[in-house]
Amino acid sequence: MKTEVNLRNEELLLCGLCRLTFDAENGSGLRSLAEKISDWSYFYELAGRHGIAALVYNNLASLDLLQFVPFNIKEILRNSLLNNIARNAGFTEKISEVLGLLEKENIRVVLLKGLALELSVYGNCGLRQMTDVDVLVSRDNALQARKILMENGFRSHPLKSVLYKPIFLDAGKHLPTLTRHGFSVEIHHELFSLKNSVLTKMLYDGSTEIEIKGNRAYIPSPGMFFLYLVKHLWLHEMNNESQLRLYTDLAVLLDKYMDLIIEPALVDLAGKAGMNEILSSYLRLLRDFWGISFPKWMNDFIDKWSGNSSIDRFVFFLKSPKDNPQPDRAKVYRYHLGEIPGFHRKLLFVAGDLFPTPEFMKNRYGCKSMLKAFIYYPLRWGKLWYLFKRGHKGTEAQGHNGSRI
Repeated sequence: MKTEVNLRNEELLLCGLCRLTFDAENGSGLRSLAEKISDWSYFYELAGRHGIAALVYNNLASLDLLQFVPFNIKEILRNSLLNNIARNAGFTEKISEVLGLLEKENIRVVLLKGLALELSVYGNCGLRQMTDVDVLVSRDNALQARKILMENGFRSHPLKSVLYKPIFLDAGKHLPTLTRHGFSVEIHHELFSLKNSVLTKMLYDGSTEIEIKGNRAYIPSPGMFFLYLVKHLWLHEMNNESQLRLYTDLAVLLDKYMDLIIEPALVDLAGKAGMNEILSSYLRLLRDFWGISFPKWMNDFIDKWSGNSSIDRFVFFLKSPKDNPQPDRAKVYRYHLGEIPGFHRKLLFVAGDLFPTPEFMKNRYGCKSMLKAFIYYPLRWGKLWYLFKRGHKGTEAQGHNGSRI
């Protein structure tokens, strides 16, 4: 792990604990850091903000480092693990019912992100924190899957605008969140690009079957899963938020499936998706901060495509993972607009974004009355400026074809 960057011992220890396996050198280094910690309150607060408190407690215990942690902090971290075990068990129970409902209609469901990682990599023991369950179905089945769940008690978050109905599957990569009894599920129909669904189809078709409480589900293959999680992390950081939890996902996948992920096919797919800079930047961070070793050909790829800015960005998000104001909202807006195929669909997207439903406005701005919600509409109209404002040099979002948006 890099130690020459400006990081506190608490931050270095937190990074070091973001994996599942440790060799003797790792353990010795982490023990040395734990002995030097002066602010355990900052440590556990940061662990909570990064969504890794459960994993951190587990690893502190397995490395015999809890002896250095004050009792009250130790109990908080321990409770995080116990709560997460219960939450994940509940999620597994509830998603099994969803799988059963969709399987009756022959809808194939691929698990994504948190639950897929918990079941396939983290060991299904409450180490991967999550707030909802994400699934992928085919574009052809997405609306039917949504209808089935809503007929069985799930309620949908409000659609932003009635103008979005004709472009329901083009206005984003997933449908509005569905909730029932405190359980939330997001139905995704695209993962990489709305304009080119080849990679999503590869992930969907190449997934591996598993069973959850008698119901069938699928887990993405390691290589495609890794590439998707890289893209997912990049989108979070484009919105100026990130978490060590998302980096840990990449690290543990590599620890378990290195030979299935780091192969020429990964670089070929990244090139086709316009993700060379994105992929190389995160591989560089995994190499330099997690100490993960790559073969020479991959190191050559990393050195060719990655820049020094990735390290500065990582350090920034390590210290301030969430709630950061976007430095260039126009850039982000134009990126998402550029993802939508066809001028007509783009026009409906912009119009719907400028004139959302009053119900959406009430939820978005925390208004109790319709009258107060209407007051906020001029804030929406300011987004017209995003269509004409040029991004600052060097800050434009990278598109899927490697161009600048």
